[in-house]
Amino acid sequence: MSQIVVVIGDRLGKGQNVAKGVEAAGGTAIVIPGMGADMKLGDVMHAEHADIGISFCGSGGAGAITAQTKYGYPCHYGMRSIDEGITALREGKRVLGFGFMDVEELGKRITEEYIKIKG
Repeated sequence: MSQIVVVIGDRLGKGQNVAKGVEAAGGTAIVIPGMGADMKLGDVMHAEHADIGISFCGSGGAGAITAQTKYGYPCHYGMRSIDEGITALREGKRVLGFGFMDVEELGKRITEEYIKIKG
């Protein structure tokens, strides 16, 4: 299996901790720089042929919904826990929208789960 590519878009320009977790699990993380990065998530996923996109904003929805609307990536948003994200992956979602959660564990567990699913 080729390396998992995860794009991270955070409304406040963060996401570096999630990226550390993605890389710790053996994935490649692409953090979109700058404010409003969540709204560019679908565009960067498309350009980079990413496997997963993770969007962060207050509600956890704006970037995820935009990626789904523009590119058809199945998404789940409004999430507040890592376990919700894992469930969404198991349901076939490729874009995960969270409230602000720039924590390494999220990136690590999401990447590990995707690797299990795709085997």
